[in-house]
Amino acid sequence: MDLGPLNICEETTILHGGFLLAEQLFHPKALTELTKSDWEHVGRPIVEALQEISSAAAHSQPFAWKKKALIIIWAKVLQPQPVTSSDTDTWWQEDVFFSVGNMIPTLNHTVLFELLKSLEASGLFIQLLMALPATVCCTELERFLEHVSIDTSSEDVAFFLDVWREMMKHRGNPQDPLLSQFSAMAHKYLPVLDEFPRPPKRLRSEPDVCPTMPLLAMLLRGLVQIQSRILGPGRKCCALANLADMLSVFALTEDDPQEVSATVYLDKLATVISVWNSDTQNPYHQQALAEKVKEAEQDVSLTSLAKLPSETIFAGLELMRALLGEWGEELQAMLCSSQGTSYDSYRLCDSLTSFSQNLALYLNRASLPEEERQVASELAECVRDLLSKTSRVLKNRGSQDITASIAMAIIQQKMDRHMEMCYIFASEKKWAFSDEWVACLLSNRALFREPDLVLRLLETVLDASTTDRAVPKPQIQQVLHSVLECYADLSLPDKNKVLAGIVHSWGKKGLSEKLLSYVESFPEDLNTTLNQLTQSASEQGLTKAVASVARLMIVHPEATVKKICSLAVVNLGTHKFLAQILTAFPALRFVEEQGPNSSTTFMVSCLKETVWAKFSTPKEEKQFLELLNCLMNPVKPQGIPVAALLEPDEVLKEFVLSFLMLDVEEVDLSLKIFLQTLEANACLEEYWLQTCSPFPLLFSLCQLLDSFSKYWQLPKKKRCLSLQRKDLAAHILELLCEIVLANAETFSPDAWIKSLSWLHRKLEQLDWTVGLRLKTFFEGHFKCEVPATLFEICKLSEDEWTSQAHPGYGPGTGLLAWMECCCVSSSLSERMLSLLVVDVGSPEEVRLFSKGFLVALVQVMPWCSPREWQHLHQLTRRLLEKQLLHVPYSLEYIQFVPLLNLKPFAQELQLSVLFLRTFQFLCSQSCQNWLPLEGWNHVVRLLCGSLTSLLDSVRLIQSVGPWAQGQEQDLTQEALFVYTQVFCHALHIMAMLHQEVCEPLYVLALETLTCYETLSKANPSVTSLLQKVNEQRFLKSIAENISPEGRRQTLLQKISSF
Repeated sequence: MDLGPLNICEETTILHGGFLLAEQLFHPKALTELTKSDWEHVGRPIVEALQEISSAAAHSQPFAWKKKALIIIWAKVLQPQPVTSSDTDTWWQEDVFFSVGNMIPTLNHTVLFELLKSLEASGLFIQLLMALPATVCCTELERFLEHVSIDTSSEDVAFFLDVWREMMKHRGNPQDPLLSQFSAMAHKYLPVLDEFPRPPKRLRSEPDVCPTMPLLAMLLRGLVQIQSRILGPGRKCCALANLADMLSVFALTEDDPQEVSATVYLDKLATVISVWNSDTQNPYHQQALAEKVKEAEQDVSLTSLAKLPSETIFAGLELMRALLGEWGEELQAMLCSSQGTSYDSYRLCDSLTSFSQNLALYLNRASLPEEERQVASELAECVRDLLSKTSRVLKNRGSQDITASIAMAIIQQKMDRHMEMCYIFASEKKWAFSDEWVACLLSNRALFREPDLVLRLLETVLDASTTDRAVPKPQIQQVLHSVLECYADLSLPDKNKVLAGIVHSWGKKGLSEKLLSYVESFPEDLNTTLNQLTQSASEQGLTKAVASVARLMIVHPEATVKKICSLAVVNLGTHKFLAQILTAFPALRFVEEQGPNSSTTFMVSCLKETVWAKFSTPKEEKQFLELLNCLMNPVKPQGIPVAALLEPDEVLKEFVLSFLMLDVEEVDLSLKIFLQTLEANACLEEYWLQTCSPFPLLFSLCQLLDSFSKYWQLPKKKRCLSLQRKDLAAHILELLCEIVLANAETFSPDAWIKSLSWLHRKLEQLDWTVGLRLKTFFEGHFKCEVPATLFEICKLSEDEWTSQAHPGYGPGTGLLAWMECCCVSSSLSERMLSLLVVDVGSPEEVRLFSKGFLVALVQVMPWCSPREWQHLHQLTRRLLEKQLLHVPYSLEYIQFVPLLNLKPFAQELQLSVLFLRTFQFLCSQSCQNWLPLEGWNHVVRLLCGSLTSLLDSVRLIQSVGPWAQGQEQDLTQEALFVYTQVFCHALHIMAMLHQEVCEPLYVLALETLTCYETLSKANPSVTSLLQKVNEQRFLKSIAENISPEGRRQTLLQKISSF
């Protein structure tokens, strides 16, 4: 506030004129000689000048000009006399008050004090007094008390009591520039540190710690001096009330007193102002409500930063006891009279009530000398006696309820504790939707930008919309709109607090649950907003997107989240952006109670109800997977705090555990989720798997793997997971075992053993091969259980292995069991190979083993997953290398005995023949009904995978093998021969199969011809033209037997192009 310069202007001229008139009236004496008795005659022009200044400036700052004038006068009083020329030169430059003060005559303190009394400016007196240096302040107050004690009038008493009260109410205003200038002036005028004793050393670090304490002690002594001049019950009430307040606040309360609650504070204000309204003699009776509230705030908010000295306390208690003894009967008669309650009487009873309570606590906790305790106890009894006879006063309050108006005035003027009033304002249902209430809210909307206030206002709006109150709908919409604007202005963390409060109070439907008719545009807003977001998804616009969605969230969290989830799955490429928006609202992570024994988080419910099991394309499934991952492990964009809305344990419980069955449609997606969850959260410090029961998870995976052992016996509708996905289930089981083993120490030893035993017992219900996958997991606790026939062909240690009777594994099935062990993993395959007992030196034993191997291969292959078949493929190569497996090569697809070096390709030729013999078995009459059409498709894909690998091997041997070091050792003819054999074997197998399953073999045959053609053209000099023609004719003769016509013609055309 700019109050203008303290120089000559209209107001200072008026002030100058007032002092000139006073000087003329007092002539020939100087104003420095003025006494109290002279004031009535001489002081009128000065008072009128001050009143004129205030009136002239009433349109702007009357109080400020009155303060300016009093500062000028007090500065003049404090100005050292006599003034030297050097002082004048200095003060003209440094003292902002000097130029104006120099216009008025020299004054004494009597002029100052009488002027203050005439203007009833006790508040300004204390403001200016407290701006002075502490020791000067004490001196000035001492002079004031001397002034009051001489020829004390009733006006002196009233002014003294007001000054005392203002002293206790004083809080200081370090921001006031006028007071700062006044204080600076006092320091320059008065060499304080030379004239006055220094404070004790222990106070030097805090020289201004509660300067009020010595002043209050002085005022107490002043009261003693003038007590005989305090006449009339009103003045006596004020004196006792002041004394009771001073002792309560500055002596008897605890060191850290708790501030009264906002409701009690507001109630006190309402009581005080009600009494003022009914007391026509009170000076505040005619003031506006806002002014009354400001004054009442100071009256009910006395606080202390320090305590009065013990001697002052004791003196105060003694004085109060004496005054009550002297004035008690008169006051009791006045308080019990039938006249209305005056503010003086109310204040006395209120102050004595607080004093009585504090004194009782003080007596209980303080260690007092006997004399002081005696005085305090007697005083407590006197106060209790008086209050018991005058309880009517505090009960007789104004009938008009002005609490709401007071609260709104405090909010409008931003007075003390106005934010607490905002909380009451937002919560009081009976105040809501009056014209004043709505106007106050709309004009002070900035004050309500706090999450708790927004929530309380929303509750108030809800109450008005659901009760019988006749609140017009447009008014409710106007207020609701304003509250939502307050919400929109909040920070994101505060918006989440509001959202959390809404879902806690009103559930997942948010405001729409009760206020749907007031947010009718929500469905349209939801679609428009989210469509715009998905069309312009970018991290740059994330902040704006989150702000847009925030408003939708509180109106209807469920609808908003479901719509976002749906768009995140359907709209390709938007899932990450939309997940970032969702994770910006951690308040969405709350639990929905669905029954006495189950609970699901809100986000899981939305996902399940909106998108789960409703995917129309693999891309949608992929986006859902990525969405889940983003919700579990949110990307942290710059400037936006995010939090996970899904925990890995709940993802496994809700989207995996219940779906790990072969006959459940979602089983494949659940396995993908399972793997993604394990891999994405592998680095978490906390062992999160513990919360979702890892051993039941392990058993569920084992059950799923067990169902593959009867795969082709199941009807098609029970086979919702392809046999290829068995590898995924096995991989997850392996990974899960590793994680659980790595965190075994999180179990107590007893719990670990019990859990292992439980899982081991459960596995007894399943196929024995499932247990092989947990061999390492059970190591050291349980032996690996296998069919007894396995011991017939293997050297198995009884410390590690144990035999069990298994149905279907009678005599001669040891090799079958051995091969099934080899399918589990490459490490177990190597182990089983090392334990195999076959005498390579016995041709008969090798022959028998080879026949048994082929029979076992036929039995195992259809139930193999691609990875298991790969293990068997590698095992077969190892057996061929060790010459444990004999595969006789028949020359049924040659026109002549080739004079070639086929040794480098021996394994490839043997493998090709072995695969042919295997399919001859499978297609024989005894085996041809084993498999449904899907089964034949499966074994053909396995075969084609192995033959493709075989072709790669042939290319590698031919190009970089040890025989390709020189031209004379070139293996081109040998490789061409192998290609023709593989081609013939593939077509032979095609001829035995249903045409519906032959497509992969047909593609493989074309690939083989391409290999042949490429190699042949790359080495044209290797074979003669006649030989090429003969081979071409031979290949065509083989292809002629293929059907249907389209495939046959394509093969023939390919061969003709060589």
